[in-house]
Amino acid sequence: MSHRTAVIAALGATLLASAAWAHHNMSAVFDFNDRVTLTGTLTEVDWRNPHIALLLEVKAEGQEPQSWSIEGPPPGFCRTRDVNKTHVEAAVGMTVIAEASRARDGSQSGLLRTMTLPGGEVLSACPQNC
Repeated sequence: MSHRTAVIAALGATLLASAAWAHHNMSAVFDFNDRVTLTGTLTEVDWRNPHIALLLEVKAEGQEPQSWSIEGPPPGFCRTRDVNKTHVEAAVGMTVIAEASRARDGSQSGLLRTMTLPGGEVLSACPQNC
């Protein structure tokens, strides 16, 4: 193998490894058995690939508000279930109910399982019934 071919192969392997690292294993980051139900105000929606991101302001009675970062499915996943960006963005500033698998590090973040929008529409991020 020539030096040039070896360099090209090494660069290709590096690019593939970085792409694999960028798309993390969800079960490594989130505990699917540690579910949390959050009722709060949807404050921000970031609707882009590879995953949508939602920010919720959750306030339990007698406690300070907590900001929760919820990672959702890719936008295409939602579109195939007849939920689009305008449905979710219309709920900004309103109360939603989100069920998520909590982050393994105990932070105020999670992986979206379902979210009930103010009008009662449910966005399910699970391929099967979860």
